[in-house]
Amino acid sequence: MSSKPKLPHWKQGLISGYQEFRAGAYLSQKTQYTKLGVDGQNPETMVITCADSRVNPTAIFNAHPGELFALRNVANIVPPYDDNQGGVHGASATIEFAVTVLEVDAIVVMGHESCGGITAYLDGLGDSQETKFIGPWIKLLDKAYARLEPDEKHPDRCQQELEYAGVLQSMDNLMTYPFVQKAVKAQNLSLLGSYFSIIRGVLMFADEKGSFHEVQVR
Repeated sequence: MSSKPKLPHWKQGLISGYQEFRAGAYLSQKTQYTKLGVDGQNPETMVITCADSRVNPTAIFNAHPGELFALRNVANIVPPYDDNQGGVHGASATIEFAVTVLEVDAIVVMGHESCGGITAYLDGLGDSQETKFIGPWIKLLDKAYARLEPDEKHPDRCQQELEYAGVLQSMDNLMTYPFVQKAVKAQNLSLLGSYFSIIRGVLMFADEKGSFHEVQVR
C-alpha cells in the first residue's frame, strides 16, 4: 500500500499555520470575520509598507481584521502620479481605492531597517539591465537619494538614511495625486511617515520637519 506523498516543507508550513489560525485567532474573532464578510470593510487607516517578510504591519500595530488597508511593494515606494493610460498602475489604483472608495482617515508610509530594496538601489540595480521590473521600480528612489546630504551618503550611514528618505519621498509623491491633495486640503485625510527597526523592534514616526522619533512604549 503506497503512502501519501510527503508535502513540501513550505506547503506543510502553510497548512499548519492555517490550522493554528482556525483553532485560535479565528475562533476568538469569528463574529468579526462574519460581520466583515457580510457588511464589508471600513478601515480607518491605509498602510503602505515593504513586501519584506520581516515587516508585518498587522503584527506591529496589533491590528484586528478589517482595521488596516495595506499596500505592500518593494521598498514601500509610492510612485508619483501618472495618468498615462497606456500603463497599468497597481500601486496608484490601490491608493485611489483607499482614498476615494474606502475614504480612509490616514495613510501611513512605513519604511524599515535592512530594506533589501534600498540595498539593491545602492548596489546599482536601478541602472542594471539584468532585471525587467525591479530595476525600473527602484529607480524611483533617485529623488529620495537626491535628498541626502553628502555626509549621509557615507557607506556607514547611507542605507538607513535612504530608508528614511524613501519614506519622506513617498509622502511627497502621495501629494502629487489630485484626490489625495483634495482630501488632505479638506482635512479628511492625514499622511504620516514611519519607520520600523527590525532588530530593536522599535517604531518611529516622522515629524513635520522629516525627523524620525521613537514611539514610546508604555
